[in-house]
Amino acid sequence: MHVIVHGGAGSVPEQPTDRHETLSEASTVASDAATPTEAVRAAVRPLERAPSFNAGVGGAVQSDGVVRTDAGLMTADGTAGAACSMPGVAHAVDVAHAVATETPHLLVAGQQAVDLAATCGIDTGVDLWTDGTRRRWEGADPPAQLGEAHLQWVRDRFGGHDTVGAVATDGDRLAAATSTAGRWFALAGRVGDVPQLGAGFYADENGGASATGEGEAIARFGLARRAVELLDTYGPRQAADEAIDEFAEATGGRAGVIVMDQAGHAGSEFNTQAMQTARAGPD
Repeated sequence: MHVIVHGGAGSVPEQPTDRHETLSEASTVASDAATPTEAVRAAVRPLERAPSFNAGVGGAVQSDGVVRTDAGLMTADGTAGAACSMPGVAHAVDVAHAVATETPHLLVAGQQAVDLAATCGIDTGVDLWTDGTRRRWEGADPPAQLGEAHLQWVRDRFGGHDTVGAVATDGDRLAAATSTAGRWFALAGRVGDVPQLGAGFYADENGGASATGEGEAIARFGLARRAVELLDTYGPRQAADEAIDEFAEATGGRAGVIVMDQAGHAGSEFNTQAMQTARAGPD
């Protein structure tokens, strides 16, 4: 199994070595999976549990003081599922998989997505806070009621851009997945690119991609789908580079993307300060 995994595009992380070790371990474990779908889930789950990444535990807090998670998953044969705006769910990627395999839908949101997770045996009611996120939230002091003052607070403070994701192939089948807790101090209920097919995640017969960065810009541009489309013309490394160039020119935004073709060749590119990736699989 060929696997590439990313830990998000953004600022230089505080503990880059520890984060890279986690990414490397995740990709190695994923490379032993039986299918690409299981591989991307196996790669993403440890990152959803690791507080140093913005997915699941330790994730960004929205303007009402709630951490909500989103994820999307797609395979090369067009099977896809996504879930978003879920409080208390660490493993959003597993809920996205449940939507894809247990429902006729593409996207399930909010409390209903949490209920689906519970029905499918996925842990809910998980404490997603860490000491660090609690300290950051306690210093934010948002206006309690939704109104102009609250909206101005969101406009002034909304930011950050970090996500985790993976693409895997066994040379025949392929899957891509992306998971996040969104961006800091977003308006409660905000949903970014991650659970939007073609924006935060995408896969088809050419390959797969997982995007990370400024979600609103990524969604407007359709970054993951564009990166996969470029595999018609380029190899994965150049496809990733061209996709980020086109994205930046069209939106002025900041993002990163990983791309893998059906043969297991992979590429990545970003226009932020940093984006850590790891790869595993056959030479």
